[in-house]
Amino acid sequence: MSRSVVITCAVTGGGDTVGKHPAIPITPEQIAQSALEASGAGAAVVHIHVRDPKTGQPSLDPSLYREVVERVRNRDSDVIINLTTGEGGLVRASARIHGAAGLGTTVMSPATRAAHVRDLCPDMCSLDMGSLNFGDDLFINTSDDIVEIARLAAEVDTRIELEVFDTGHIQLARYLLRKKLIASPPLFQLCLGVPWGAPADVETALLMRNSLPTDATWAAFGIGPAQFPMVAIASVLGGHTRVGLEDNLYLERGVFAPSNASLVERAVNIIESLGDRVATKEQARTILGITEST
Repeated sequence: MSRSVVITCAVTGGGDTVGKHPAIPITPEQIAQSALEASGAGAAVVHIHVRDPKTGQPSLDPSLYREVVERVRNRDSDVIINLTTGEGGLVRASARIHGAAGLGTTVMSPATRAAHVRDLCPDMCSLDMGSLNFGDDLFINTSDDIVEIARLAAEVDTRIELEVFDTGHIQLARYLLRKKLIASPPLFQLCLGVPWGAPADVETALLMRNSLPTDATWAAFGIGPAQFPMVAIASVLGGHTRVGLEDNLYLERGVFAPSNASLVERAVNIIESLGDRVATKEQARTILGITEST
């Protein structure tokens, strides 16, 4: 039987994609417009980072988040807004931890990383469930920081999406769920293909899916050329999916995606070709455990 698959669009991210692709949204107006276009193409959820409008670098400025959210909400009250808490956890490869502590880091406190969530009370926020070598950089998420961000988000009734980049992250999530430090039932996002996290292939997706708690709702995405194969894999394995310029710049080999909407449209075609349906925003709220707009 066909089922409804929720599509998330990750609109811009915090990576060094500015300058690599002409359509990366940078300003709040560009980010909001791209999110609205993705919503119109079939995404029920838009995953939002913001960038410094002058430099294009990732930002935690609450005023930028507020402008994006207000611009989206003024034109689309139904789309599910998912704000990141991932910014503020990165140690750049250029950092010299011994002798020059802090150089090249963006490591912030949980309160700073979640300030925009507390301010705006979005439908959802992402929460990275562990540390890892993130390519040449280091992404730091201690268990204490994870618990604190989860607590801060729960206080404003924001649904938490647990982002897992490896099997150990799932085990930590299960432990925190058993200790009731994170609310159940959980919502997981399997983040596959990030160097040096879990690879984006069928075997790994199946292993991670089978490692989740039985009451979990889950989605998965792949980085770069794995983005569209992972749409199909997640759908076939019973999950939901994510696409967007945060994770992949190309519509096909050597061809830039002209917009986030074009990536969503390709995901819609894949899901429907497999015999499933793309979830409406109302259906997505039920599936993800989000009862009403904020």
